[in-house]
Amino acid sequence: MKLDFEQYKMVKEALEERANLLEIAPHLSAPLPIMLPVYKWWQLPYYWFGIKLYDLVAGSQCLKSSYVLSKSRALELFPMLRKDELVGAIVYYDGQHNDARMNLAIALTAARYGAATANYTEVLRLLKTTEAASGKERVCGVRCRDVLTGQEFDVKAKCVINATGPFTDSVRKMDDQEVPNICQPSAGVHIVMPGYYSPDNMGLLDPATSDGRVIFFLPWEKMTIAGTTDSPTDVTSHPIPTEEDINFILNEVRNYLSVDVEVRRGDVLAAWSGIRPLVTDPNSKDTQSISRNHVVTISDSGLVTIAGGKWTTYRAMAQDTIDAAVQAHDLKAGSSKTIGLQLQGAEDWSPTLYIRLVQDYGLESEVAQHLASTYGDKAYEVAKIAQVTGKRWPIVGKRLVSEFPYIEAEVVYGVKEYARTAVDMISRRTRLAFLNVQAAEEALPRIVDIMGKELNWSEQKKKEELEAAKKFLYYEMGYKVKSDQLTDSSEISLLPSDIERYKKRFHMFDKDKKGFITILDVQRVLESISVQIAENTLHEILNEVDLNKNGQVELNEFLQLMSAIQKGHVSGSRLAVLMKTAEENLVRGVIPVDRSGGGL
Repeated sequence: MKLDFEQYKMVKEALEERANLLEIAPHLSAPLPIMLPVYKWWQLPYYWFGIKLYDLVAGSQCLKSSYVLSKSRALELFPMLRKDELVGAIVYYDGQHNDARMNLAIALTAARYGAATANYTEVLRLLKTTEAASGKERVCGVRCRDVLTGQEFDVKAKCVINATGPFTDSVRKMDDQEVPNICQPSAGVHIVMPGYYSPDNMGLLDPATSDGRVIFFLPWEKMTIAGTTDSPTDVTSHPIPTEEDINFILNEVRNYLSVDVEVRRGDVLAAWSGIRPLVTDPNSKDTQSISRNHVVTISDSGLVTIAGGKWTTYRAMAQDTIDAAVQAHDLKAGSSKTIGLQLQGAEDWSPTLYIRLVQDYGLESEVAQHLASTYGDKAYEVAKIAQVTGKRWPIVGKRLVSEFPYIEAEVVYGVKEYARTAVDMISRRTRLAFLNVQAAEEALPRIVDIMGKELNWSEQKKKEELEAAKKFLYYEMGYKVKSDQLTDSSEISLLPSDIERYKKRFHMFDKDKKGFITILDVQRVLESISVQIAENTLHEILNEVDLNKNGQVELNEFLQLMSAIQKGHVSGSRLAVLMKTAEENLVRGVIPVDRSGGGL
């Protein structure tokens, strides 16, 4: 609406790059329809016009044409949507991809074409030399440190490129302490909720939230991802989501979902904060304004810096950076060949590849689909090392946790692809940490065992990896803010009738009126209703509610749990479900044969 030519060029470039991304990694990226619900009649033509311009700018690379939906059709496609005052909706198409795997595919493809890559490596300082002719200092390499072994080494280079995202300024200051900052880091929090919060193949976008930000609500890995926030932050390697940000997203989601859908705090399965490296252009007249595009700068000593930009335009950013480096350092290079250059896994991939995996290896269909859409044509390599289950079906592919399609063979394959930490495995090689922190914690011991065997870890090393991964889940993936919903100081706000009902349920387990229940009490009740649960699982179930960690659950802790469940702060408590089921079975009792309609 502002006729901003720079903005137009940026959108045009992003749409061209989006089309290229879908072509070079079809297994990792796909079109996704996104709905804009409209609650005021005048907004319908306003948004329709804006979205149609988007289609027009995309031209021949438009994924699919946007369209308008009536109220009834919108509710048919997105039944969770708030019905009140809804006048219709507009659906447009955008791209969605597996960001972690895409990142890895780019690095592996670069390695295949001759690049030398080093992960778990940090730069300590820049190496410099003085030119004899001019007497000027020039950057000629970097001093690196392997963070796993502590070993330091030099890498010499004709040209050094600083492409470090939010850490841009720390590397620039290695070159020149006096250089002003160009990076303005911004924190964005995302949350993951159960898949039933959104349709399988339809996202939702709120273009104007209560404070002017954009909120999206998308299906992702059979779950629902919602975000995002936007607030200034300090640069850190370990950003932490806050309760305030999580509740902001939940409140915005509530505004768009039907009153029939109770949006509960306890349904947040994972939460994390990411840092956007927003930049100001040092070459611009207004150095305070945020650049919406990427910025390439070259320092007096020849350090090339690329900053800003976004995922979609990574290839164009790389091309602009290399073009600038070639020109500034008089390097010999031809024109860019990366448009249309397929990434690892794309060459022999097809949408039906997963069927071959099911037929040839005996994998579950869900697991086969996951492997095909993650590894592309390399999925066969994962299937070949998958272990036999010993069951009639599936023949191969032991899952790490029952509700997700990740299998043990992926851990072995991840090690072959240079993964060296348990944190890497639960967050980036599988997405467990981002999908469900409790499921990730459940899978950790087995993941550490497999990695330990592949990498010859000592028992001490395995213990360290387990602790580091648990700490990562606790602070960075939302486990702490989730567990803070139920603490020993949590308020009990229950009606007197509810308190009496829950006390009665508690005393069915606490027969001796001790005031607390132990694992033995739970086992006794379960035996009476012929239910068997492994002892270590019972320990885990009680530990979730044992707030003071004394090995038993007191009446007060149980009432705090039931209060938190009623308020929606906690969901999926195994102890609460188990005790309710046991009570119902005990109260119902055994129906006599003569009253059940006869029998032999």
